[in-house]
Amino acid sequence: MLVSDSGGTSFEQPPTGTHSARCISIIDLGTQRSTYEGEVQIKHQFVVRWELSNELMTSGDFAGKPFTVSKFYTASLHEKAALRKDLSAWRGRDFTPEELKGFDLQSILGKPCMLAVGLSEKGKAKVTSVMGLPKGMQVPAQVNPTFHFSLDRGQFKADAFEALSKGFKEMVTASPEYQAIIKPSITKDPSEPPEPIEFDDQEIPF
Repeated sequence: MLVSDSGGTSFEQPPTGTHSARCISIIDLGTQRSTYEGEVQIKHQFVVRWELSNELMTSGDFAGKPFTVSKFYTASLHEKAALRKDLSAWRGRDFTPEELKGFDLQSILGKPCMLAVGLSEKGKAKVTSVMGLPKGMQVPAQVNPTFHFSLDRGQFKADAFEALSKGFKEMVTASPEYQAIIKPSITKDPSEPPEPIEFDDQEIPF
């Protein structure tokens, strides 16, 4: 399936359906402002990306490599949060009270799962659900390199920031967490992000 923008550039879309996948990256976006059903929401967001293990691109510079898909999440393990629902389905059980006190997201990097991929209202592929692998199912080895970007002071890496796409850089740069790292003398309330980038949290800002 190919889609094109107004300038004529085309790229392959991953096929819809249920696929085996492996988590390859986590990108911390910091505190962002998004609009959902006309309501402005301010929340700490991050993106999880997977490669579809058995679905390969057939054209372009990345022909022969697995398709990748991503999903935006709010950094919350509240019982109604999408992150908690997806992680619980992936793990095959809910979180214990002890785990809810602090779950290290890096633990999902490299882990296999099943993904249901559908289409957004704009006709772009999106992850609709995450599930655990059926018992005994084998997933091919990871192809794309593992990538992790964090805005925690102790984990922030300038080279990882430089490796982000232009769209993600703009979002990260707008966050108060990033501003506090590059200007440590300035303390900002994360609930008041500096002119954040408006974005549709169902789409990836490449």
